[in-house]
Amino acid sequence: MNTLFKALGDETRREILAMLRERDMTAGEIADAFHISKPSISHHLDLLRQAGLVTSERNGQFILYTLNTTVLDEALSWVMSLKSKNDSPKKKKR
Repeated sequence: MNTLFKALGDETRREILAMLRERDMTAGEIADAFHISKPSISHHLDLLRQAGLVTSERNGQFILYTLNTTVLDEALSWVMSLKSKNDSPKKKKR
């Protein structure tokens, strides 16, 4: 889960995820939307892939990236489980 939160902690990676929410894209298509180098985009995509947030599939000479929301579902479930345990306000000790 640390890898997930590290991946989500970067604004560029969050923007990439938002783009992939709309449609699957190649690294080149993603890179065209940013003013950073293609190797930097590849690094961001690799971190997103390691965190399980995106999957990649070779399509001819291109690699197509797809958003994977399963890991987000698991993280949200974990966060909600923390909240449900603390739903009732804590009583002050006197």
